[in-house]
Amino acid sequence: MPKMKTKSGAKKRFSITASGKIKRKHAYKSHILTKKSKKRKRNLTKTTFVNKADLNNIKDMLCM
Repeated sequence: MPKMKTKSGAKKRFSITASGKIKRKHAYKSHILTKKSKKRKRNLTKTTFVNKADLNNIKDMLCM
C-alpha cells in the first residue's frame, strides 16, 4: 500500500496549532477592496479556525 499524499493546496492554506485546531485565513481580501469598509478589511486580515462542519474534510486533505 503506498503512502497517502497530502493535498498541496491544503498544505499551503491551513496550519495546525499545538492544541490540534486548524487555522485558516479569511477570503475576499485580494481585490475589489474599494467597496469594503475599513473595519471589514481589517477583520479579514486576521486568522481564524476552521468550522467544525468542515474539520473532517480538511483533516482528510492534510492526512491527519
